[in-house]
Amino acid sequence: MDKTAFILNPFSGYTLKEKQISRISGYIDRHMKNAEIIVSGRRGEVSEITKRKIREGIRKIVAIGGDGTVNEIARVLVDTEIALGIIPTGSGNGLARHFHIPMRFEKAIDVINHCAIKKMDYGLINGKPFFCTAGIGFDAEVGHKFAKQNRRGFISYLKIILSGFRAYKPEKYTLIIDDQEIKRKAFLITLANASQWGNNACISPMASVEDGLLDICVLSPFPAYMAADIGIRLLTKKIERSRYLEIFRSDKILIKFSGKTTIHYDGEPGEITGNIKVKIIPQGLNIMVPDQTLSI
Repeated sequence: MDKTAFILNPFSGYTLKEKQISRISGYIDRHMKNAEIIVSGRRGEVSEITKRKIREGIRKIVAIGGDGTVNEIARVLVDTEIALGIIPTGSGNGLARHFHIPMRFEKAIDVINHCAIKKMDYGLINGKPFFCTAGIGFDAEVGHKFAKQNRRGFISYLKIILSGFRAYKPEKYTLIIDDQEIKRKAFLITLANASQWGNNACISPMASVEDGLLDICVLSPFPAYMAADIGIRLLTKKIERSRYLEIFRSDKILIKFSGKTTIHYDGEPGEITGNIKVKIIPQGLNIMVPDQTLSI
């Protein structure tokens, strides 16, 4: 039987306490056959552990963490036959929620025990991979500030949004999609492979990780009195009906931009200088998802 390696990132999302780590490890030991649990000892170590497990011949690797942890492991697994599983313990857990993976770790481990394996697409931005969503604009600014918070979670995220909303100045962008030039002033641009940012805030409810396309979501500046409406539409999967949102679909996009801008890859902050080249890699990652023929 193939061994399954669980890589636990205690620094993800809500920082896991020793008692929580012990509960997760104990449940895996009781309910998984031939499982190994590795706890990351420092930030940034997850990818190194993943590479080591691949060299040891592991065929299934499970990320215990948030979207950032998933990204760290998945970018090592792309274009291999190794399957990725997710036990969500992060702040947003966008990719896990897209696949309807339970938020309770006991239920998520049951999914790993009785999973189906699907092939999913992933995106590349100037050669750097993302799997759920990436973006520039206001959500990237929020991501940068959120990463510096000592306290994580939805409430902290919401406070940053509310405090930064009025001060944010939308930028002008030129997008090249299918050889068509599109000029827009945008509050944010999200490149959606999956449907949501996390916490069930769906920026592109119809996005599919299996269609070979990215959903390019351009949210135009909107008046302050519409902020609540935008938020409700995000949480009720109706944002595509808003007159402030345009969604384009393509397998590649060029965003022309001079200078440096903030960006996020699956919620993790970064900076990028100059033009932003984005493309989709079809069916490049094996992912463990709930088996729809079973009742978990």
